[in-house]
Amino acid sequence: MPYTTLISVAQLQSLQASATPAVVFDCSCDLMQPAQGPAQYAESHIAGALYAHLDNNLSAKGDPAVTGAASGGRHPLPARDKFAAWLGSVGVKNTDQVVVYDRQGANYCGRLWWMLKWLGHANVAVLDGGFQAWQAAGGAVASGAEAPRAASTFVVGDPLVTLVGVGTVLRNLGQNHQHIIDARGAPRFRGELEPIDPVAGHIPGALNRVFSSNLGPDGLFKPAAVLRAEFEALLGQRKPQDVVHHCGSGVSAVPNVLAMEIAGLGGTALFAGSWSEWCSDATRPVAQG
Repeated sequence: MPYTTLISVAQLQSLQASATPAVVFDCSCDLMQPAQGPAQYAESHIAGALYAHLDNNLSAKGDPAVTGAASGGRHPLPARDKFAAWLGSVGVKNTDQVVVYDRQGANYCGRLWWMLKWLGHANVAVLDGGFQAWQAAGGAVASGAEAPRAASTFVVGDPLVTLVGVGTVLRNLGQNHQHIIDARGAPRFRGELEPIDPVAGHIPGALNRVFSSNLGPDGLFKPAAVLRAEFEALLGQRKPQDVVHHCGSGVSAVPNVLAMEIAGLGGTALFAGSWSEWCSDATRPVAQG
């Protein structure tokens, strides 16, 4: 069976022992210490897993080929054809089941999950519990670099997710058909501190749902019914199709996208440029508190 949202450790172990194993990506990262993610992968990762680097593979800062909604913020999305070329170069095919994980509560692997959906690839799932759950279950691990996979061709398909740009968010600000969910921590949302971007605060009218709220104490995503109840309490009568997710740079927002999908509240959009793009123009309104 294809996995399109989450996959458990037991399910991945079974899949890797089958005739059609998944292509696995380690997306571990630390924004404040960029060398940390690659070092963690080199030290220990799921056996056979490839490494996807947030800055080098999942972003395209300064690329003139990237325009429109994909181009803003600290981590602009790469052009779809270039991202597909990279996937093909590391051996990913359109027929593959892909599994992504990290060590940071799905904060970073969610980016690759969403980007594959953006290219029309349905069969991609986040490993529930990440590398910690895999280790705890005694899953096979390896260190150092993996042997390269044979290159293939990855064909871009129609997007399975919705991307919106800063112009759309600004134009619909305050309208009842747009409801913004901000995944950043509460102090950043309230404007009490801002360790990365030049302006503190949030987009006026935004709701705050920290991405880590989707996980239980065990590091696993909460049950679908619990997630649904929590998001419905947050949104009230607002429709999922009117929700726009954002964070600092289009990374931490994705766990909320995924959680709503798990909860049966799919169809939400991502503002990839997020706060880092919004606050780059002093004419855009900022709220605090």
